[in-house]
Amino acid sequence: MGERYCDLHLHTKWSDGTLSVADTARRARAMGFSAIAITDHDTVGPELRAPLEERAGIQVICGVEIKADVLGERGEILGYFIQPGHPTLRELFDWMARARVERMREMVLRCREALGIPLTYEEVAARAGGSVGRPHLAAELVRYGVARDYQQAFDRFLGQGGECYVPLPRAGSARVIAAIRAAGGVAALAHPALLSLPDFEAALLRLREEGLAAVEVDYPYDPTRNALSIAVEELRALAEKLDLIPTGGSDDHGPGSVRDSLGLVRVPYEVVERLSALCSVT
Repeated sequence: MGERYCDLHLHTKWSDGTLSVADTARRARAMGFSAIAITDHDTVGPELRAPLEERAGIQVICGVEIKADVLGERGEILGYFIQPGHPTLRELFDWMARARVERMREMVLRCREALGIPLTYEEVAARAGGSVGRPHLAAELVRYGVARDYQQAFDRFLGQGGECYVPLPRAGSARVIAAIRAAGGVAALAHPALLSLPDFEAALLRLREEGLAAVEVDYPYDPTRNALSIAVEELRALAEKLDLIPTGGSDDHGPGSVRDSLGLVRVPYEVVERLSALCSVT
């Protein structure tokens, strides 16, 4: 058998992607992947029913990407092999959902006042299959003609520092990691080179003490848009030194989305086996 690969960072229509889980699995299989992880933002879509399933001839890992305060930075924690519907995760998601709705209502109000459009929260929420996010608001700004495309909507209005931007409250990394572990999952730090951590080794040691078991090493960083705070190879060496599993993924959101990137990152399948060996539903 030839080399097998996985992509452990994918989004679907249940957060801010464009495809269903089933269609994402078919698309990944057509590109030669053996396994994928569905890591929607702050939610687990109803298509996922177990920590690991087979869809369209490919292994589908039930995952999540949860916004967190990571040692003072606005970061995200990935969870793998989680039990859908676990009460500890559900409690965290409910808290985050309330915060997300309140934040989106405020952003819609700012857009309405700043751009002079009769936009409503209900219009934005109607675009969301699951949790409502800024891409759904961006789509409405394009529809109203005040932004040319998604990128302009984020650059001018919805990105950090933008005219209509409102920060989203985040749970601390310790709480997020504990919830992932309670649901039987394994926690990984998402796209760490985007975090401005002054001492990455000290930060990863602190997160490991909180229960972090992996770090996303391979990721389609775009240095033309974001300066990297640590080189990928340096991060890989740190993961090995600290005995953290080096994961990776494309952060694909599907065709026609803000990030159509499936296939840009191919992680050896042995990473799935290492993660699987650590998961256990409690």
